Amino acid sequence: MSVIETRALRKHYGRIEALRGVTLNVERGEVFGLLGQNGAGKTTLIKVLLGIAWKTAGDALLLGEPIGDRRIRKLVGYLPEDHRFPSYHSGWSLMNFYGKLMGLGWRDRRRRSAELLELVGLTKRRYWKVRTYSKGMKQRLGVAQAILHDPDVIFLDEPTDGVDPVGRREIRVIMDRLREQGKTIFLNSHLLGEVELICDRVAIMERGEIIRSGTVEALTRMTGLYVVGLASGEVFPSEEVIKHGYQATQTGDLWEIGLADGQTIDPVVRLLHARGLNLRHLIEKRQTLEDQFVEVVKGNATQ
Repeated sequence: MSVIETRALRKHYGRIEALRGVTLNVERGEVFGLLGQNGAGKTTLIKVLLGIAWKTAGDALLLGEPIGDRRIRKLVGYLPEDHRFPSYHSGWSLMNFYGKLMGLGWRDRRRRSAELLELVGLTKRRYWKVRTYSKGMKQRLGVAQAILHDPDVIFLDEPTDGVDPVGRREIRVIMDRLREQGKTIFLNSHLLGEVELICDRVAIMERGEIIRSGTVEALTRMTGLYVVGLASGEVFPSEEVIKHGYQATQTGDLWEIGLADGQTIDPVVRLLHARGLNLRHLIEKRQTLEDQFVEVVKGNATQ
């Protein structure tokens, strides 16, 4: 069952079209990443899904129910992009405060606060004032409050923005643990390297539209380009490969083999074996999500 499902979802602010027919599905237990430049509509989409902003048109379901259902909100955790915690609180008292807002009893608040502050690495500083926390500590505290009531779905809006590399890695570890617990995570980010490391599937949003979506593996695959390497001292038969209709370009000790439409790499492999050559390296070349994102954004800008 899809945890999040939208069909032709639209949101207008006057003449501004923040969402322009967004259609997507997020499955239970996956980390789904939404990529886009600032102003692409990522945060607007989250606010509409949470019922903070009303849709203009289209349909959307959250946990199988229409968005805005108060019963469903209890099963959702949310870390906004620009959260501001009261600085006079300590980490411990802040968790207690939010636990009360969520309707948790005293025993549950204490138990969950202790568990989650341990999970996010703040146990030793739980009595320190929030004003003394670094950006990374505040973000980890934000993740803890978002999952305090043990939600099924967690929306994280730019959770690693402004966080140093160590802090980003710690937040990725937390998301991995949540995925292991069967939680569904909807992640908004413009930090493409982070998304590539943690997400199962991603969608690229531009100007309020989903331009491209799929698994990280599928989006980063460069079809028709393989990297081939032979054993040390062996000579790659580039002229023969080219005569068979392939492109062959040397890059150091390796060769990049370009395939035309309808070709496979199998004839090249058979040719190497027929020549008694030892194949030591064969991999389909990949691009980064950043490459894919830039390609999509540039292509959309020319339209």
